[in-house]
Amino acid sequence: MAPSPSSPRPGPVPNAAFRSLRGDLSPGEFSAAVRRAAREIGERVSCDARYVGRVESGEIRCPNYAYERVFKHMFPGRTLEELGFAPREAVRGRRAGPQRGADREPPRNDEESDVLRRAFITGGPAVALGATLPLSQGAIPTPRRVGDGEVRAVEEAVRRIRLLDDRHGADSLYQRAGQSLRNAYALLDQGAHHQAVADRLHAGSGELAISVGWLAHDSGRHADARSYYAEALATARMAGDPALEAHAFCNTSFLARDDERPREAVRAAQAAQQAASRLGSARLLSLLALREAGGWAGLGDRPACERALSRAQRLYGKGPCDADPEWMTFYGEAELEGLQAQCWSRLGDYRRAAAHARRGVALQDPHFTRNIALYSAELASDLAALGEPDEAAQAGHRALTLLGGRVRSSRIQGMLDGAAASLRPYRRRTAVADFLARHDGLEASPA
Repeated sequence: MAPSPSSPRPGPVPNAAFRSLRGDLSPGEFSAAVRRAAREIGERVSCDARYVGRVESGEIRCPNYAYERVFKHMFPGRTLEELGFAPREAVRGRRAGPQRGADREPPRNDEESDVLRRAFITGGPAVALGATLPLSQGAIPTPRRVGDGEVRAVEEAVRRIRLLDDRHGADSLYQRAGQSLRNAYALLDQGAHHQAVADRLHAGSGELAISVGWLAHDSGRHADARSYYAEALATARMAGDPALEAHAFCNTSFLARDDERPREAVRAAQAAQQAASRLGSARLLSLLALREAGGWAGLGDRPACERALSRAQRLYGKGPCDADPEWMTFYGEAELEGLQAQCWSRLGDYRRAAAHARRGVALQDPHFTRNIALYSAELASDLAALGEPDEAAQAGHRALTLLGGRVRSSRIQGMLDGAAASLRPYRRRTAVADFLARHDGLEASPA
């Protein structure tokens, strides 16, 4: 294959629609109105005149979920596109910050969108991944220097995997995504003409390794996940990339917790916090404190877990900022609640766990279908342990509805299996009997 010619990336397109909504207000006055609107709906955003300027210049193509909720509260009935933003699907997975990858991905054209829709209709998420991942079709045939086009292909692979995982879970995506990672490492071996391209390629390949590792983790392939996270960590260390290092340690901690290695979970989370300490993102540090709390919960150390949970809540309360990594778009109030639920469940405080899981289900953005199933399964398990079988069965039904559709996650299925086992003593109750019949039928059906 001949190298594709590199062409200059188009600059940001000013957001005229958003500018018109500001009207005669100054950027400072408008940012104050945004903060007031956020307080009205219980959100915390650090909006200032600079943020307003970045939106209006087109530098911010799509806001994070907190800002989206605030803007829709301020301008009811308007979609993101009507507010002048790009669809979220066009930017999911973009790296934050100007130092690496500041130039933005061009939005997908109508032809590509049609391919994606047809792939979903005819073959589900795995086919859609193959239809839209530029690196998923076979190996790269001849050695050559890597340019901007190849790096953008790696970044697009990361974005597509994250988007599909949000909606469908890991099981149907894992094998296809692994081929993309092998091709990304082949690109690394070929080298790049410019250091800036090489830096982006290292960062993109590392993020891709983490994404594939997560698919392995969520689909129950823990040994594979551990290997992918180790590859990402090695890439981060070689490239001197603290953001990638923090992300790799974050996922390593989560895997160790799920793999019943709680002390390793604590150590990895603390290493992640050390790497992230210079990045300026309170939300990232909040998530990493939750990872540490999960390890302490696994060790049965309630005081240490409570201290980490308190730190996570305090850091989360500082609100979002421009330094927050783009991969953290899943980390909103619902995830904060869901991870706290898992900690309390590990400590045996099922009533408190159920309260947090219930809030997680209620608060979750509909885009994150997989997480709604996850929190519902957590709630079912906690309620079953509390001896509240009817509500547990109701939560289990919600999770089964999602698992019976397009969500495929062995991890969530395992949680539901545990809830079903806890509910079997209550099988004479109608709601429980219905849930168990449906659960057992889904378990027996072919994947």
